[in-house]
Amino acid sequence: MDEHNVKILGIESSCDDTCAAVISGKMLLSNVVAGQQVHHDYGGVVPELASRAHQQNIVPVVDIALKKAGIKKEEIDAIALTKGPGLMGSLLVGVSFAKALSVGLNKPLIEVNHMQAHILSHFIQTPGEEYRPPSFPFLCLTVSGGHTQIVLVKDYFDMAILGQTLDDAAGEAFDKAAKIMSLPYPGGPLVDKFAVEGNPKAFTFPMPNMPALDFSFSGLKTSFMYLVRDGKFENPNFVEDHKNDLCASFQHRVVSILLDKITKAATETGVKEIAIAGGVAANSGLRKALQQAADKYNWKVYIPKMQYCTDNAAMIAITGYYKFLRKEFAGYDLVPKARLEI
Repeated sequence: MDEHNVKILGIESSCDDTCAAVISGKMLLSNVVAGQQVHHDYGGVVPELASRAHQQNIVPVVDIALKKAGIKKEEIDAIALTKGPGLMGSLLVGVSFAKALSVGLNKPLIEVNHMQAHILSHFIQTPGEEYRPPSFPFLCLTVSGGHTQIVLVKDYFDMAILGQTLDDAAGEAFDKAAKIMSLPYPGGPLVDKFAVEGNPKAFTFPMPNMPALDFSFSGLKTSFMYLVRDGKFENPNFVEDHKNDLCASFQHRVVSILLDKITKAATETGVKEIAIAGGVAANSGLRKALQQAADKYNWKVYIPKMQYCTDNAAMIAITGYYKFLRKEFAGYDLVPKARLEI
């Protein structure tokens, strides 16, 4: 079989987005994402509601992905699915559907680690665009709502975590700051939006004193909460009056924490190929800071397209493609894992 024509259907359902994508070789043919509005009223993802919404969405999402790709389901060569990490109920929907489709089509299954897939999203080839993947070895700062890690990537599946958060993730910190300010869910993108118009030095937040390359964001969240509480005590309209500056200052501190650690990692390893991945990779402050660091330290940086930052199935499909080439197939006894290390 010509590896350039291997067609992989990717299925992603680790949290609150139901996703399906089709690739041929490394070339993306379709990438479909169905979000879930049901969580907005609760200020965060409700696991039980998420799994129910996945059940409603997964059949039409896969159908649309195949139609957009211009292929029939019988033409796919394998089905790649997210094994974990993620919400167990959400993962079960994707795993169960993929197993059933595999049996019906007699196509092999490929299990994918969601966090590895975020990193390998840099190897997706987009039609009509320059293909510029990172070279091995490279460092990847993987930042999402559930994870914050610095990963040394030696090969497609040879990865080592050099540092990670010991409490909360950067993405969760953004969402919690938004919630403290009573911004609607999802709050992280709104913090980024308002930060653009604010003064990043208007308020000062402490820099965590963490050893080696590990992270901590719990203290920063607490400091922000106390600042807002005390500000509202003096002025009930404190948040509204200072919203842009609050967002800019908080974002500035989060980005400075991330850049401080990735700079240390680059210095210690001597690696100058630097990538970011995960939902927070869409943050404009982080993207800009990484570009500035690249100019300062002579790095080659790799910033993913917006559609590959947040959860998507294209990254599952590309990871499945590389596993297909290695003939790493899963059995029907595979079970999802809410916690799964790289």
